[in-house]
Amino acid sequence: MALATVSHKPASTHTFWRDERLAFIEARRVEDGRKVCYARHAHDFFSIGAITAGESTYINGTAHERVSAGTVVLINPEDVHACNPIEDQPWSYIMLYVDMHWLAEIQHELGDNPNRVFRPFPTHMTTRPDIYAGLTHLHRILIDEQTDAVDKESAARAFFAQVQSKLGETEPMEIERSNPKLSKAAEYIRANFTRSLKLEEVCAAADLSASYLIRAFKERYGMTPHAYLVNCRVEYSRAQLKRGRAIADVAIEAGFADQAHLQRAFRQFTAATPRQYRG
Repeated sequence: MALATVSHKPASTHTFWRDERLAFIEARRVEDGRKVCYARHAHDFFSIGAITAGESTYINGTAHERVSAGTVVLINPEDVHACNPIEDQPWSYIMLYVDMHWLAEIQHELGDNPNRVFRPFPTHMTTRPDIYAGLTHLHRILIDEQTDAVDKESAARAFFAQVQSKLGETEPMEIERSNPKLSKAAEYIRANFTRSLKLEEVCAAADLSASYLIRAFKERYGMTPHAYLVNCRVEYSRAQLKRGRAIADVAIEAGFADQAHLQRAFRQFTAATPRQYRG
């Protein structure tokens, strides 16, 4: 189990929690995040968070909201999103990062997912008091060193069963109608992000012109192909840092020029340094 508290700025405190026995879930808490800023980014896991004090902006896809204490945000895997302070106003929040395959099993157990493939949540935020209370309660249980792993997992299962029953998708999902070549471009980037990639190479793999790819890719994924590439590298680095690996080694493996390059990108996409995240 790892619980690390570090100072991001004099006014801000980050706390990351993870436990190797509960590898399907990770928690983060930020107190007074007025200096905590994110670039638009995406993850391959499900995220759910609660604003515990103050206000912030919240972007998810085309939605742009002003959220305040009591709001719970839901971020499906691959959703491009960002939360940022409003001017210099303090805000605090907690986040849980959850493996989508683990969550898909809960959906299956509830009868909402016969194929055991994660079903995205149809809403990106809620102000339901019961969901907010459940999330903050689960966070307290997870970071409590006196609570054993079995009880933590039981609490997590109970909370996400509640989230699924209250906010989950119950109707058949609409089939995506976007150009399949864009998915091919994204797949190519994901398969080759650790090496130097040129735009022409991605265009050739997807059989698309550069002008179309840049415009349509950003419309479909919420970021340019290059930003998507950097996001893939950051997410890979995140997974390796969780294992306690050396930052310099991870930087090179992920395709960054050096540790300083990783540092800049990681902070831009996660609002924390690699060292802060690793704990």
